[in-house]
Amino acid sequence: MSEPSVIYEDKNFLAVLKPAGWLTHGVGQEKNDNAPVLADWLLKRYPELKKVGDEPELRPGIVHRLDKDTSGVILVPRTKEYFSYLKSLFQSRAVKKTYLALVWGVPERTGKIEAAIGIKSGTIKREVGGRKMQKPAVTEYKVKNTYENEGGEQFALLEVRPLTGRTHQIRVHLKHIGHPIVGDPIYGRRKEEAKQLMLHAYALEFETEPGKTLRIEAEPPEEFEKCLNQLEKK
Repeated sequence: MSEPSVIYEDKNFLAVLKPAGWLTHGVGQEKNDNAPVLADWLLKRYPELKKVGDEPELRPGIVHRLDKDTSGVILVPRTKEYFSYLKSLFQSRAVKKTYLALVWGVPERTGKIEAAIGIKSGTIKREVGGRKMQKPAVTEYKVKNTYENEGGEQFALLEVRPLTGRTHQIRVHLKHIGHPIVGDPIYGRRKEEAKQLMLHAYALEFETEPGKTLRIEAEPPEEFEKCLNQLEKK
C-alpha cells in the first residue's frame, strides 16, 4: 500500500496526499479495521500537531477528511490559530474542491445535482431521500472524457465539485442520477472494472490569507491511471 506524501508545506499548514485505503483519523473506525491512519502518520513526523484541533487527542491536526477509499489532497493546519482559520473557510464553503470520478455510463455533459441526503433506515448507508439526519446537498459535474471497455460498456471521467460537504455526497449523488462510481464497494455495481474506488480529491483552492489564493493539485494514483489506460477513450 502506498504511503502518504507531503506535497506542500509552510509555517501554517501542510497539504498531504492521502492514498486510498488510509483512514483520515481513527475515530469511529471499526474495531477490526486494521487500515493505517493518516493522523498517526502525521503525528510521528509533526509532533506539534498533538496540540492542534477541536479534539487533538483524537484527531490531531485534522480539519476535514476524506473517505477511507478516496485518495487525494488533505489540508493539515500546524497551529491552533490556522486550524481555526481553515475551519472557518470550510464551514463557509470558501474552499473550492475538485474531484475526479470515473463512473458507469455517460451522463449529460454538465449537470447540477440538488438532492438532500440522509441515512437509509436501518443502516449506516446514505441515500437521497433518507429521512434520518437529512441535509441539503449540491454537487456540480462536467464530463472530461468518455471510454468504452471490450464489452462495449461505456464510462465517463467526470470533474466533480461538491458545493456542500455531506458524508459520501459525491458517491450518493452520482448513484442517484444512475451513474455510480466505478469500484465503489457501497454504492457501486456488483460487476466492477477497478480494484479500488475511482474517486480522487484532485485539487483544493482557497485563500491562504485574505487576498492571496492558492490552488493545490495532486495527480490521481497509479491504480486510477491504470484503470483509465485499460479502457478505450472515445
